[in-house]
Amino acid sequence: MSHQVSVWRAAQLLGVARGVLQQKVRDGSLVLNDGWVSTDVLLQLYPDAQLEESGLLERVTQIRDEAFGKRVRERMLPSQEVLAQRLFAQSQELADVRKHLQRYHELVVALQHEIRGQLKQQPGAASWLTLEHHITQGLAQALATEPVDMLEVMDDMLKVMTAQVTVRPSGHQFAVEGRANLLQAGLHAGLRLNYGCGNGSCGMCKVRVVSGDVAKTQHFDYPLSEAEKAQGYTLMCCHTAASGELTLELLEASDPRDIPEQLIATQVRAINRLAAGTILLHLQTPRSHRLRFMAGQSVQLGWTMAGAEDASTHYPLASCPCDERNLLFFITHNPADSFAQRLFAGDVKPGSTVSVLGPSGEFVLTEGHRPLVFAACDAGFGPIKSLIEYALSLDAAPSLSLFWLATRPDGHFYSNQCRAWSEALDQFEYELVTHPDAALGAWQIAQAMRADLFDIDCDFYLAGPSEFILTLHDELRAAGVAETQIATLLL
Repeated sequence: MSHQVSVWRAAQLLGVARGVLQQKVRDGSLVLNDGWVSTDVLLQLYPDAQLEESGLLERVTQIRDEAFGKRVRERMLPSQEVLAQRLFAQSQELADVRKHLQRYHELVVALQHEIRGQLKQQPGAASWLTLEHHITQGLAQALATEPVDMLEVMDDMLKVMTAQVTVRPSGHQFAVEGRANLLQAGLHAGLRLNYGCGNGSCGMCKVRVVSGDVAKTQHFDYPLSEAEKAQGYTLMCCHTAASGELTLELLEASDPRDIPEQLIATQVRAINRLAAGTILLHLQTPRSHRLRFMAGQSVQLGWTMAGAEDASTHYPLASCPCDERNLLFFITHNPADSFAQRLFAGDVKPGSTVSVLGPSGEFVLTEGHRPLVFAACDAGFGPIKSLIEYALSLDAAPSLSLFWLATRPDGHFYSNQCRAWSEALDQFEYELVTHPDAALGAWQIAQAMRADLFDIDCDFYLAGPSEFILTLHDELRAAGVAETQIATLLL
C-alpha cells in the first residue's frame, strides 16, 4: 500500500539532498499531491535505493556498537522521557488502527451472515450470490499478506528517532535529533529564528504549538501568562518535540533589517595562523547573549589595551548562524587596519575580550531553489564560507559550486575545507584559481564557469576587491545573467 510522506521526509528516507527532489518536482518528474509524495512514486524514481546507505539504518547499527554506544545515545537518541512519549504516541496510533480494523472486520462478517440468511430464504438468487462472492473475495484480499513498504517502515521509525517540525506560515521544515531543543534544531537547519538568551529568561523564542506535543528540557524563568498557556505558547529553547510530528507558528527574519543591532563582549578562544598573512580568529559569546546574524553579514570588532588607542574594524563573519556562539573571522595583515595590526603583533591573545557590534550588511542568501555559484577572491572566502555552510544547513539547493581566486601563492589558506565538502557532498564542487591580478583572475573564473557548468539560471554570490567584483559581474551580465541573480560584497 502506498504511503504519503513530505518531500523533506522523502529526502531523509532516500538519503538524497532535498534540493534534488525539489528539482525533480520543478521539471515534472516527481508529482506532488497537496505537497505530499507517494512512496510508490519514490521507488519508481529510485528503484535501486539502498535504505541501508541512507544513514537511517546506519544510526541504528551504531547504537548496537558498544564502542560508540554512549556517544551515539547522547547525540542521536532523545532522552528516555521524550522517547517514551513518542513511542506512546505511536502505540496509540497503532491501537486506533487495530480498533478500526476490528470494527470493519466485524461489519463484514455480519454482512456475510445476513447474506447467507437471505440465500436460505431465496436459494439461487443471483444478486445475493454475486454480493457474497464480492465480500468474500474482498475480505480475503484485505487479510492477505502483502510485501512490506520499507519506506513506510523507515518513516514510522523516523517519527520515533527524529521528530519532524513544520513551521507556519513559512512552511519550512526541520528535524529534531538527539537531545536538541527546538531552538537548537531550528538554528542548525538554517531557520532565521527570533531568540535572545537561549536559557528561558527573555521569552524572545516564544512560539505557538499548533499541533503535536512538546516536552520540557530545562527549567525556565520567563513567565507565560495563563492566556498564552491556553493558546499553546511555549519557549523553543526549553522544549523539544515529544511527538513524531509537530507544527509551530512563529515569525522568521526575512530581511537583514529584521535583526536588531547587538553589542556583545566576546572572548578569544583561539588564534590560528593559516598563512603568512592570514589568521583565523575564533571568538565565543557568553551563553546568555548569543549573536543573531544572517550568513554573509559583517560585524565591527573592537579591542582596547591599557595605554593604547581603541582598535576596531568591520569584518565579515566566516561562520554559520547555526552556531551562533562560535564566531569565526579570517583576518589578513593590513597596515591600515588597526585591529589586524594588534592581532598580528600578538597583543590580542586567547582569553582577551573583544567587543562585537552588529550585524550589518545585506550580502545574504536569497531563499529559492536555484543552483548556487560562489566566487571569492582571497579573504572574500570568509563570507562565502558562511553562505555555503548556511546553504548546506538548508539543504535546498540542487548544487553548489565554488570558484576561489588567490592573488598570492598561499592565498588558498582554507582549501582543506573545500576538499572536505567535495568529498562528503555529491552536490558540491570547487575550483581553485591562482593569479596575481584580481581582474585577470576574475576573467579566468568567468571562462571556467562557461566551460564547466555555466547556466544562467543560477544564483551567483561574489565577494572580493572591486576589480574582481566588477570584472566578474560584467562577464556574467554579458552572458545573460539577470542583475537580480547576482549578489556582491566589496571588500
